[in-house]
Order: sequence, then structure tokens, then C-alpha cells
Amino acid sequence: MNRRTIVILLIVGLALLFALAAGAWIRGGQQAARLAEAGPLSCEMAQAPASPHEGMVYVPGGRFVMGDTYYPEERPLREVDVEGFWMDRTEVTNAEFAAFVAATGYVTIAERPVDTVRNPGLPPDMQKPGAVVFIMPNNVDGSGNIAQWWQYVPGANWRHPGGPGTSIEGRERFPVTAIAYEDALAYARWKGRALPTEAQWEWASREANPDAPNSHDQPKQANTWQGLFPVINLAEDGFAGIAPVGCFAPNRLGLYDMIGNLWEWTADPYAGAPGSRVIKGGSWLCAPSYCVRYRPGARQPQEEDLATSHLGFRTILVAPPPS
Repeated sequence: MNRRTIVILLIVGLALLFALAAGAWIRGGQQAARLAEAGPLSCEMAQAPASPHEGMVYVPGGRFVMGDTYYPEERPLREVDVEGFWMDRTEVTNAEFAAFVAATGYVTIAERPVDTVRNPGLPPDMQKPGAVVFIMPNNVDGSGNIAQWWQYVPGANWRHPGGPGTSIEGRERFPVTAIAYEDALAYARWKGRALPTEAQWEWASREANPDAPNSHDQPKQANTWQGLFPVINLAEDGFAGIAPVGCFAPNRLGLYDMIGNLWEWTADPYAGAPGSRVIKGGSWLCAPSYCVRYRPGARQPQEEDLATSHLGFRTILVAPPPS
């Protein structure tokens, strides 16, 4: 067999492998589309334990080593003390936020005119009320430019999280999105509560266990991204997008979706990024190939006045433990 024949056979073999892989990806994408269409609009949660604070569970206090070493912003590891507090079992839902708006007439940041003094030099479309929305691209150029899958969409807000023409009708049990920091804080205050500090949030995500591992493996009981981000989501976890609250097993404290589904606001400013707050927990967009932030110690900055489609929140209450 001469060299030319060998080269031709190699090319043919590689082509066949590529075709088989492409077919698998296509089938996976078709499966993801079906799952997205057929996914439940709500999930059956375990009955809430008796609680003096409806919808909340108690997180006992303790001391633990906070942070991680996977990404630079997670350092340094440091010991912190946390006093006990109550925390929402789930991320705040569309139904819960709608009740707040109905009672108060509150208008979210994404529904107001954009503050062009605080954000000078914006192009015309970004001066309109709206939010940043993840839109899956058909392909990417490999530059890592996130504008290939994140777009500012005028008209996107908590009522229309994907932009005009989308709705939360029938999605009452989904976590509310397109919520800026001020919006989350306003809801928490209306409930007589607060947003968790980064330490409180991380301690709760670690199940109030100082020995809890900070595993870097992709979790199975969480809504994350399976496949080649950002072009193919195989939806092996049953969801090709956001899941309703309570679809995955809770942690040992009874808290749902502390990892995955949506990033969550905390009360802490992000040092070195003026006008930003720390967000925790990762989201359904976190994948091993791109965003290994489905860990308690992971963190990112988020501009306080920027609403996005992968970010929500839950509240806490500092009150005595259950008797």
C-alpha cells in the first residue's frame, strides 16, 4: 500500500468519524429540542417541613473555609464564621415576584429607561429598556467573544424574559429572571427579609458542613449544560434551558437549586469591580468546557443595574432557630 493510498484512507476514515460524530450531535440536539418542548412546567417537591417562616429552612451557623482555587477570583481560601439564618427553599419564582409587583406597583430596572449618565456611550438599541439574553448561536468563531451568544434585547424583562413575543404565562413555578440587584433587594425588603451575603450563601450551599467537598465534577443533581457550549446542549438532565424550581434533589438542608439553574445575587459588593455584586452558584449555562462554576466556592461579578436571563435570587431571614 503506497503512501498516497494510506493518506486517502486516513482522510476517508476521518470523514466517516466526523459524520458519525455530527450525526450523534444532531440527534442530541433534536433530543434537546424535544425535551425543551416537553419539559414539565412544574416539578413535585418534597413536602416542606413545619416552619415558622413559610417556604424557608433553617441554616445552622458554623465556621468553614470559604472560597476555592479553580479560578483566580475564588482565592484566597479563608476561614469565616456564619451565624444561623433562614433561607428560601427555592429561587424566587415568577408567581412570587408577580405577587410583589401586584401589591406594590414596582417597576424593574429592565422596564425603566436606561440610565445613560451611569452608562455613557451606549449604542441606540442598548439605550432602550431591556435585558441581556442568551441566544444559542449556530456556530462560533473560536474567539471567545461572548457577544456571539449574549445579546442585549430591547423589551426583555421579567414578564418577557426572552424579549417581546415571549411570556411567563404557564411558567409560574419557574424562577424569575431579568432581575437586577435593586429589584431583588426591593422584593426582599417587601418580604421583611434580606439578600444573603456571599458567606451565608456559600455556607448554605455547602449544607452547613465545614467538611463538605468543593467538587469540581459536573453535578448530576443540578441543571447544567451537557454538550459543546454554546452550540449544542444535549439536555441529558432533562432541560435545555431553565428548569422550574424543585426539579432536582435538594441538598441536606432542604434547599433546591443551590447549584445550577440560575446564578443568584448576593448582598456583597465585588471588590475591584465598582457597581458590581457577587453572584453565586452557576447556572444551566455552566459546562465543563466553558464554565466550571457549579461549585459552592465559585463566584463572579455582575453589574448591579444589568438584568440577564441566567440570574435570579433567593432571600434570607436572620431569626431564632426552630424550637
